[in-house]
Amino acid sequence: MADMPEIVRTTCPYCGVGCGVIAARLDDSAQWVVRGDPEHPANFGRLCVKGSSLAETLDLDGRLLHPMIGEQTVAWEPALDLVAEKFTAAIAEHGPDSVAFYVSGQLLTEDYYVANKLMKGFIGSGNIDTNSRLCMSSTVAGHVRAFGSDTVPGCYEDLDLADLVVLVGSNTAWCHPVAFQRILAAKARRPDMRIVVVDPRRTATAECADLHLAIRPGTDAILFNGLLAHLRGEEAQVEVGVPLEQIVQFFSWFAETEKTVTVWSQGINQSSSGTDKVDAIINCHLQTGRIGRPGMGPFSLTGQPNAMGGREVGGLANMLAAHMGFDEANVDRVGRFWASERVAAKPGLKAVDMFKAVAESKIKALWVMCTNPAVSMPEADLVRAAIAACPFVVVSECEADTDTARLAHVRLPALTWGEKEGTVTNSERRISRQRPFLPTPGEAKGDWWIMAQVAQRMGFGEAFAWTDTGAIFDEFCRLTAFENHGARDLDLSGLVGADYESIEPIQWPVREPGKGTARLFADGRFYHPDGKARMVDTPPRPPARATDEAFPLILNTGRMRDQWHTMTRTGRAARLAAHAPEPVLQVHPRDAIRFRLADGGLAKVSGRRASVVLRIAFDNGQRPGEVFAPIHWNDRTSSGAVVGTLIDAATDPVSGQPELKQAPVMVEPLDAAWHGVLLSRNPVELPRSFYWAKAAGQAHSIWRLAGEAGEDWPVTAKQWLGADGEWIEFLDPNRGHYRGARLVDGRLDAVLFVFPWATDFSPDWVAAAFGRAAIAGDERATLVAGAPPGGDRGRDKTVCACFNVGLEAIRAAIRDHRLSSAAEVGAMLKAGTNCGSCVPEIRAILAEAAPKVA
Repeated sequence: MADMPEIVRTTCPYCGVGCGVIAARLDDSAQWVVRGDPEHPANFGRLCVKGSSLAETLDLDGRLLHPMIGEQTVAWEPALDLVAEKFTAAIAEHGPDSVAFYVSGQLLTEDYYVANKLMKGFIGSGNIDTNSRLCMSSTVAGHVRAFGSDTVPGCYEDLDLADLVVLVGSNTAWCHPVAFQRILAAKARRPDMRIVVVDPRRTATAECADLHLAIRPGTDAILFNGLLAHLRGEEAQVEVGVPLEQIVQFFSWFAETEKTVTVWSQGINQSSSGTDKVDAIINCHLQTGRIGRPGMGPFSLTGQPNAMGGREVGGLANMLAAHMGFDEANVDRVGRFWASERVAAKPGLKAVDMFKAVAESKIKALWVMCTNPAVSMPEADLVRAAIAACPFVVVSECEADTDTARLAHVRLPALTWGEKEGTVTNSERRISRQRPFLPTPGEAKGDWWIMAQVAQRMGFGEAFAWTDTGAIFDEFCRLTAFENHGARDLDLSGLVGADYESIEPIQWPVREPGKGTARLFADGRFYHPDGKARMVDTPPRPPARATDEAFPLILNTGRMRDQWHTMTRTGRAARLAAHAPEPVLQVHPRDAIRFRLADGGLAKVSGRRASVVLRIAFDNGQRPGEVFAPIHWNDRTSSGAVVGTLIDAATDPVSGQPELKQAPVMVEPLDAAWHGVLLSRNPVELPRSFYWAKAAGQAHSIWRLAGEAGEDWPVTAKQWLGADGEWIEFLDPNRGHYRGARLVDGRLDAVLFVFPWATDFSPDWVAAAFGRAAIAGDERATLVAGAPPGGDRGRDKTVCACFNVGLEAIRAAIRDHRLSSAAEVGAMLKAGTNCGSCVPEIRAILAEAAPKVA
């Protein structure tokens, strides 16, 4: 009888959609595979390409597996003793506000709870903040002002039921693909359903819209204030940079459509007036009463898998715990529950202010967990300098080498997805379990365990004596229920004492066992003391930074389709690198002419303090005068593409969220004397004196290179890649060509190709050789021939990463078989039939191929 397959139900570690995942293998010797969980209500089996590729990111290369003090590997005892000693000493000499935690929306709720309890409950400072400050803190502030609580009123089912979905500042097709496919599926069932996209860029999301309002950046509040006036029968001046007839159409659709859901994300939140923009949207739903009922309501899509869980436990510096603030009654209540007389009585430092305090030497000990602020923060260059100068820095990480970890005095190895267990909460308030299925690697530990061990060494042992995450979750549930009596929205009393292992996905509040809550506020009861909601005045304010002669372009930043944050996980998967292997600057062709930029060329992008070098990509979807760059590249994956160095730390006065979508820059062409491609099985340390960008390949990495000064390539190649082994080389100095391959024990170890001009050269045909155990003698010359036998240079530009379908393959299928829809392309090539995030791109290819009518 065959062995039964091993199956573990868990939750995806990427965006806030919170998709259910099944990890499975046939037996102990088999590889784990990952697929969507058809029973999970967040995704019903669908996964995006990032989730589908999770099994490709599980290897241990580059993992931090042992505690490190400086560059020395140590046991856990001395590492934990040192952390406790340094934090205790700083508190004793400088007070509790001299220490800080900077944590992450990728921590599990139990980890978050322990961190918050330690800092606010026992150290006695509010100085714990999270990278969620950069993501959705303006939504939190907007909710609290309008509702009296940080409550998401609706759920994903509303996307199925709505007759009008308005997507504001959200490239949902790329950043929340499964939610976007849910919207498209609803429209396919009900073609009369309408989709409106409000976004300065014509994104993949906008390609699927019935109406795209390409408003001027920063004018969202003007638009929704004008809509509110229209709903009230008043006149308003609405100048947002789009034709009047489009504004009239949008206002009419909104006014006449009861079942309307307005969805927003970072384009609203990441603004110096983000809280007002959130409330401008909510005002329109309060005015019409479209809230808390099926198919309607304001809906924030969170960016991280557990940003919501962090909000719940109090992981933001301006929240105490369990949706309780710092008023006297709540400080007393939490202190009695935790049996602590040290509970912080005031908010702590928000992220931007926290790192400024580090720079000013006010923070003497800093603990960073599960995040990379040296890349992700605005003014990243100044943040790096501040961390480097801090007297004591601890980093809890799963990766041995990140831009932030390089600055730490102590590095503590943490478990990551597939190894750790706990809970996460998604955008619709649904709590789901993350479960382990992999063995613990090296000496890595759960974040909660690490913090509890430090707490015990600081003298708080009795309050941090849990033996597992189930006990922590139960304590958190009891805190939400403590003296609640319906006064607070977050109530998990129905989960107190529940069997932790068998908890099914459920939406809070959970006031009775097994009974969640899909929607709130339909009864008209809110959480302000009088039970009413608030219509908040939202006078529009322009962005904090404006263009000028020196910096004439506006830089917008965000995610690419197949990458995540700073690529510590997604950067491991070759499939995810294929769609966008380099950091690009998307530029309107009109601006390219103005600034002498070439499509595919390099450009120096400068802000007021720093500059980066990016590859130019023409994009008619950009508004002239505006450019876009991705946030993912860091010093491990590029020579200089950390766009956070270009962004000033202007923040929203209410939420403290920084303005990451509006940075004035200058763009100048960078003329390179040479261009190259390097593939290596082993790590390569390259100078930062020229451009390079690194991407994952199968059994190797790929670097794309360019420089202004020439090199002695036979010498340079051996300096970079090693002089030993067997070298096969071709050099044409007159034409500026060099091709070299290094073999070790007959196996291909590295290749370097150099050209005098930028080229669309694909390394795929050479990359395939890295998968072979040995290269036969008659094949070796082809490695440096410049092209493979037969001249087929390999796969073209990837469109569908799920099934590795390229642009030319799609064009050929459309041409040869007269395909006219994305569904027909999917039926023939499978492209777009898994996560669907490439469907807008397929539609654009179809439109390009359609006969032009004179």
